[in-house]
Amino acid sequence: MNRRAIGSQGEADARAFLAGKGVKVLETNYRRPTGEIDIIARQGGTLLFIEVKRRSSLRYGRPAEAVDRKKQAHILRTALLYLQEKRLGDVPVRFDVIEVLPGEIRHIENAFDASALC
Repeated sequence: MNRRAIGSQGEADARAFLAGKGVKVLETNYRRPTGEIDIIARQGGTLLFIEVKRRSSLRYGRPAEAVDRKKQAHILRTALLYLQEKRLGDVPVRFDVIEVLPGEIRHIENAFDASALC
């Protein structure tokens, strides 16, 4: 499988995992010039911006470790555009990461805090 197919499979696994938790996926692969958000979802009254990272092993560390400050800043800027486009300025938001490994899916809620990037 090529990298794109591997990433797509990881995102499909993450969507199925979220559905099992009662999370409603609103958008996938939301792209703007500022970056991409893999999954935008709603859980209760909270809007979730979710980065999905898939790896075949832990050889190079946990998948979430790849969501560094630079990647977080891209996600934040893109999330702000989404909120502006949808006129959702007063909605609570959360930034999550979902790690997909063989036989394991780990949902890290509040993986990073947007205020630390401002």
